[in-house]
Amino acid sequence: MTRTIAPSSRTLTRRAWLAAAGLAGACLASAQPPEPSDDQPIFSSNVRVVSLLATVATKKGEIVRDLTKDDFTLLEDGRPQSIRYFSRETDLPLTLGLLIDTSMSQEKVLDKERGASFRFIDQVLRDTKDQFFILQFDMGVYVRQKLTASRKELDEALNYVDTPTRRELNMPSGAGTRLYDAVVVSSRDVMKDRHDRKAIIIMSDGVDTGSQATFAESLEVAQRNDTLIYSIYFSDSGAYFGGAPDGRGVLERLARETGGGFFEVTRKRPIEQIFATIQDELRSQYSLGFVSDVPVTVHGFRKLQLTAKTKGLQVQARDRYWAAR
Repeated sequence: MTRTIAPSSRTLTRRAWLAAAGLAGACLASAQPPEPSDDQPIFSSNVRVVSLLATVATKKGEIVRDLTKDDFTLLEDGRPQSIRYFSRETDLPLTLGLLIDTSMSQEKVLDKERGASFRFIDQVLRDTKDQFFILQFDMGVYVRQKLTASRKELDEALNYVDTPTRRELNMPSGAGTRLYDAVVVSSRDVMKDRHDRKAIIIMSDGVDTGSQATFAESLEVAQRNDTLIYSIYFSDSGAYFGGAPDGRGVLERLARETGGGFFEVTRKRPIEQIFATIQDELRSQYSLGFVSDVPVTVHGFRKLQLTAKTKGLQVQARDRYWAAR
């Protein structure tokens, strides 16, 4: 069941958790545009369609589901683009990863995270369409369950997600929290060859101590592989001597710049409620597609700006995509 992936490897022994649970961003579709319907244009196989997933909400956070393509304005590097593909009901298959911070700073909140994950999988996973994976990170990055549509396999994997044992903490490598490496592994090694909606949910305090990758590198890998990031900030202020480092900004940027969402667990907003909001967003996305007016001659990022014409509406979408020849 356990899969050990770079940046470092080791043999793990984890305490099984046996208590019952209480409980896309813009992507470059290289040569395979979305399936056409009666109101969608048909593209030849040599046309590169850039597709963009977006969520629209009011200032109060209420999701708006009844917009048309004429309600949006789309810019690429400041140039207006014609939206040639549009769908209000995104029923595409979903590839989703749960990234769980199992470092000692999360020891007191881990049971709540794990319990909410059980229910989220049960409510969101569609056996015939979706695939999920589970990854935990602390001093290393470990895929507990590779992509699967089996609730049983996912539930069993969650049972073994736990903080390091005392013996592991006393090992020479027994320190650090490799958040950035976890994002890289998920986006590059798991999501790279997936062509459906791709998202990861990070449950962490956002503090990284020991990754080989930098923050900028992890963000770029996620963006190049069209991976939405939803960040759930779950902090235990008593876990650090001398005060907890503030990882909020890291999680906010990862979410904002990939087109996902940032959430903070509080007494008024428990993790179960946050998972329900994420589920609602994933099932309420707009899918837009366009063909750039400037052919790609050199690989690189291009800036995107998607806005709603109606005043007061907030559009959640990634702000750049990787253009490749």
